[in-house]
Amino acid sequence: MRKIKLIWDFRGPAAAKTAEHHEIHLKEYIAIEKLPLNITGFEAVNEMHAIAWMVVTDDFMIGVRDALKPHRGEVYEG
Repeated sequence: MRKIKLIWDFRGPAAAKTAEHHEIHLKEYIAIEKLPLNITGFEAVNEMHAIAWMVVTDDFMIGVRDALKPHRGEVYEG
């Protein structure tokens, strides 16, 4: 089954802290919705850009996308 990495972008001097905090909410959503994958993360791209992300399967992608409105997505190769 294909896995999709849904990505939220944060920009500005507080981007890294915001992305780190957003990951907490992504984990909460996974637990509430009982999603089959528990792969999340955050990373600082540079000092003014950071991302938070979660991985879902094709089966759940549309529902999660519509509920959480990620900025972009890509195929997950992890």
